[in-house]
Amino acid sequence: MRQLIIRLFVLLAVMITAGCGFHPRGTTQVPAEMKTLIVSTGDPYGPLARTVRQQLRLNNVRIVDDTKETRNNVPTLRLGGEGFGRDTASIFISGTTAEYSLVMSVSAQVLLPGKGIYPISTTVYRSFFDNPNAALAKDAEQDKIMQEMRQRAAEQLVRKLLTVHAAQESNKDTLPQPETILPGESSPEAPSSSATSLQ
Repeated sequence: MRQLIIRLFVLLAVMITAGCGFHPRGTTQVPAEMKTLIVSTGDPYGPLARTVRQQLRLNNVRIVDDTKETRNNVPTLRLGGEGFGRDTASIFISGTTAEYSLVMSVSAQVLLPGKGIYPISTTVYRSFFDNPNAALAKDAEQDKIMQEMRQRAAEQLVRKLLTVHAAQESNKDTLPQPETILPGESSPEAPSSSATSLQ
């Protein structure tokens, strides 16, 4: 009897999570028309392109080569550059920098054949503590933080495919503001339903 009750609770939990649209962190329900994509970038083997491709595959998006035939029938995700910035957030008593605020901005365009071009972009912020007594460890930590920021930016770009789909469906010329993640905040799991401005 006890096993039957446990099984019923497990079945109920599965049905509830399936019914509410639950999905693992980092995954998005990509629109059906974008389940196959061309990824175009000036640096196809760069860290941003690799991270975006990995995120697309995680979301069950098939990436195809850019040929004349596919270009006319398959949506294209054109990756722009990634910009890095660093501002001083706090200083030691001696006047040297104690903490930096790192900024990463990524821009892209979604080309829907026969429907238009939709610009999307995202910005991610992170804090980085500067330890002048551990230069080697500091460089390794900064590289790791940059990769984490790139991962977050890739997740956000994939989520924005939903807003492109919504804008295209409603024939709007506007898209949501670029998603910005401040230090200490976590990225939202569900995309916003509002659509108000380009980039």
